[in-house]
Amino acid sequence: MGMLQIKRVYEAPEEQDGYRILVDRLWPRGISKEKAKLDLWEKSIAPTKELRAWYGHVPERFEEFAGRYREELKGNPDMEAFRSLVAEKLQDGNVTLLYAAKEGALSNAAVLLEDLKA
Repeated sequence: MGMLQIKRVYEAPEEQDGYRILVDRLWPRGISKEKAKLDLWEKSIAPTKELRAWYGHVPERFEEFAGRYREELKGNPDMEAFRSLVAEKLQDGNVTLLYAAKEGALSNAAVLLEDLKA
């Protein structure tokens, strides 16, 4: 059984990352698809454009952002298939959720990680 983790997409890929999934709606600036070394880009489970714009990575809004994002995930028709995929990939090794935000602890990936582990 592998480990589920998060990592900034700008950090160098490592073997221990295992299966790499970008969980942002927008492609990260300044990084090529080759350099990102993604196995999957899962835009459909990222926060909506409206929620992302409201949050704006303002630390004081993170708790409310996390709650709103969890609500979006509950209603997201793609989430069940995503959960299944992650569980399947964890059977073979690690799964790394990639994000572009500067502060990982305040990113949608951190919320998603917590949701998937629940």
